[in-house]
Amino acid sequence: MKALVTGGAGFIGSHVVDRLLEEGYEVTAVDNLSEGHLENVAHLKGDKRFRFVKLDLKDAKATEKAVAGNDVIFHMAAQANIRKSIVDHRGDLDNNLIPMISLLDGMIKHKVNDMIFASSSAVYGEAPVVPTPEDYLSKQTSLYGASKLAAEAWSNAYSQFSPIRVWSFRFANVVGERCRRGVIWDFVHKLQKNPKELEILGNGKQSKEYLYVKDCVEGMMVGWQKTTGPVEAFNLGQPRQTLVDEVADIVVQEMRLDRVLRKYTGGEHGWIGDNKLVELSLEKMKKIGWVPGVSSHEAISKTARWILSNS
Repeated sequence: MKALVTGGAGFIGSHVVDRLLEEGYEVTAVDNLSEGHLENVAHLKGDKRFRFVKLDLKDAKATEKAVAGNDVIFHMAAQANIRKSIVDHRGDLDNNLIPMISLLDGMIKHKVNDMIFASSSAVYGEAPVVPTPEDYLSKQTSLYGASKLAAEAWSNAYSQFSPIRVWSFRFANVVGERCRRGVIWDFVHKLQKNPKELEILGNGKQSKEYLYVKDCVEGMMVGWQKTTGPVEAFNLGQPRQTLVDEVADIVVQEMRLDRVLRKYTGGEHGWIGDNKLVELSLEKMKKIGWVPGVSSHEAISKTARWILSNS
């Protein structure tokens, strides 16, 4: 069996590559390296079952060609910087939706039926219904979330006139080894520069879920292998929410600091498009046998320790 992993040198994508190799797949990872890092797959050098190709998914012809010969596509690549979208209004369209269309066209052309898609809990916007189930739709609060929802909708429509099957997984905040962005990364680096003071965006009371990357990959494998499609959507998150202030507590503890002054920028949101509360319903995944094995607090600790060891 052969698998194509887009964003395969990225944080989550590289862990997907590892898992597929463990499952016995031959894996091709494609990445334009704008966010991915070759060191994430450096440990696979010499593995004849693994191949890396530098590829920008905005190149439609090359993207369609990359699909050929595979049995399944794990589409992990994305422009995922919500704040960047405020300035670059076409970025999410060009990097998230258009590549999805090219991949789907390639799947039809080369008779590849299965896609596992890395969507996001951002598709729910600021959902007033919590825990938020998969069938809930709210107004969009970010161009990133809108692009993920559009990509889901586009792939779902393709399943109406082709044999394509798509599993969309809506992640909470995914953290763990190889994570080089997000609140934990920011806190560690801010405190390395100034161990006496920590700037926190918003009021520190934003409530989120932090999912360990290996639990995330396991969730995708379980959802794909235990359901039949043609269109499936699943939340992947934690049963317990964690405040941003609690994230700061854990990072400060891991760095063995004391008497850190916290400076808040104020407001309920850290930035435009940030959601103050993310609480996902996990009932669909529980019914097919998946629950996260690592708590949010342990996932945050593991991430902080990795960042400190790799700064």
